[in-house]
Amino acid sequence: MRSNLFIFILILLCTLFPAWVRALPETIIEIKGNLFFPPEVVIPANKKVKLTFINHDPTPEEIDSFALNREKVIFGNSRGSIYVGPLSPGEYEFFGEFHPNSAVGKVIVKPLSEGTIK
Repeated sequence: MRSNLFIFILILLCTLFPAWVRALPETIIEIKGNLFFPPEVVIPANKKVKLTFINHDPTPEEIDSFALNREKVIFGNSRGSIYVGPLSPGEYEFFGEFHPNSAVGKVIVKPLSEGTIK
């Protein structure tokens, strides 16, 4: 009986999780020539957001942010995502640990009424 309940809950979570992930706002940041494009992105306040990094360089880059409390290696010619938020309005810097002088960026968090993504 207990194992049936566990299986039911597991199946329920597996079917709901992909819908939850798809419903998140997503922002794309590309890495080219050890630079972030765009270097600044605007996201909505008080919402969880998926930041997807696409690395067009042949070498890896480690996304690092003390303000966002996140770090992730994005291998060369690949992509990876980090999830941030919900965040209060403000500016949150991030950088590429392997190229900290050139690979710098910023997440700008604004209330929805100020023209952010939905």
